[in-house]
Amino acid sequence: MKKLLSDNNKILMEAAVVERLRRSSHFKLHSKLVNAPLIYDEYGKKALTNIYQEYADIAEQSKIPLLLCTPTWRANHSRVMSSNVPMSINRDAVDFLVDFRSLQENSSNLKIGGLIGCKNDCYQPSEGLSKLEAQNFHSWQIEQLASSKVDYLIAETLPNVEEALGIAKAMELTGIPYIISFVISRDGLILDGTTLLDAVNYIDENTNINPLGYMVNCIFPSFISPEIQPLALFERLIGCQANASSLDHCDLEEADNLESNPVSEWGSLMIELNKKYGIKILGGCCGTNIEHLNYIANH
Repeated sequence: MKKLLSDNNKILMEAAVVERLRRSSHFKLHSKLVNAPLIYDEYGKKALTNIYQEYADIAEQSKIPLLLCTPTWRANHSRVMSSNVPMSINRDAVDFLVDFRSLQENSSNLKIGGLIGCKNDCYQPSEGLSKLEAQNFHSWQIEQLASSKVDYLIAETLPNVEEALGIAKAMELTGIPYIISFVISRDGLILDGTTLLDAVNYIDENTNINPLGYMVNCIFPSFISPEIQPLALFERLIGCQANASSLDHCDLEEADNLESNPVSEWGSLMIELNKKYGIKILGGCCGTNIEHLNYIANH
């Protein structure tokens, strides 16, 4: 993973998966585990495969490396225990992507990440766990993913720095490269009010094995406010998975229809993050699809 970052100026990451499935009339996502159980369903597995294949095709055509994430964002121990699914669901999700990768023409350019999320609401930082609570709570899922054939671990949509640190402490114990990804407000601050650079420094100073880098996700690319961020931030901020819409999180949550700014506006902002600020990993979150990744690949 370190070599991948050092050798490439641009790396694609998957665009929306959960949001695309949620808005499909063919599936009902699990109330606790979201899209994870689809790997056990014939039609669900096919739908996941089709989405991942669309993203893999773009990466292959453009000869740009691609990062995919397991469909395990909510598959923590508490939720798995209270659901009627195999306890091996995290490892099984990794196996699903490993099998998918084996069918790709250039499989060495496709890396698999073991994905986790925060315990509670990703838009409510007050519900975040303390460092010790987070390390204890998330260790089971992290160990399940790490014991499989993942290339990296990633925690996404984190609104609280203390929970992020606890996750980082658990991830560093695996020895596998890992990424911490925050959700931020439109003023460039993490939702708990911490600046991105302060959060980066805090986690780097309190881990023995630092994250591979940091990302932001589930935000419009302009929310980073790169023009007012300290330049030192961009030595550690390596990626952005951005929403298609510039609406705030609360507005998107309440929207009946899929909200989206023009793809060209979204793409231009993402490309600026890459060319001007050196952010290498570019992907999509809510509302995005192959059009968004195509724009990055073609421009």
